[in-house]
Amino acid sequence: DTVITGTLRRHQQTWEAIAAGAGWQHQPLPWPGLNEYDSHAVIRSIYTQPLARPDTPELYRHHFRLLRDGLAQWMAGTVSPRGMPSYLEFVAGVTSALDHVRQQHQGQRVLIVSSGGPIATAVGHVLGLSPERTIDLNMRIRNSAVTEFQFSPKRHTLLTYNTLPHLDRP
Repeated sequence: DTVITGTLRRHQQTWEAIAAGAGWQHQPLPWPGLNEYDSHAVIRSIYTQPLARPDTPELYRHHFRLLRDGLAQWMAGTVSPRGMPSYLEFVAGVTSALDHVRQQHQGQRVLIVSSGGPIATAVGHVLGLSPERTIDLNMRIRNSAVTEFQFSPKRHTLLTYNTLPHLDRP
């Protein structure tokens, strides 16, 4: 019934592909609070040396160890990645979209197109998870995965997380 997207180019491209495949004509509501955090800025906030492209298993593990550590410090408020909101502001952007859905779209189906960080943040918020568990969710989310919430006027409830039903068949 309604589509809400982050404002990043990849969000727009994802929505356009979904709309083309489903034959939908909806005009999405752009929501900047659904934009992804800047992983490079997060890493640079704790590691100032140049990073090689993570194209080997060891460099890949190193990259994600740094990202995990940077996210934990950003969430704790001990670092402020350049050009990014505080973690509390990031959470507020994500939860404002959830609040909007609950307040304005009762009885409707709402598609939100976003990225792994905001999706993990929404799930962590709804489940009351710690920052560490939210990071775990974020590190395990798959590209093009579907997460479903049910909502009432009072709250959201997680229905599914990180599923790929659209890839079950050729």
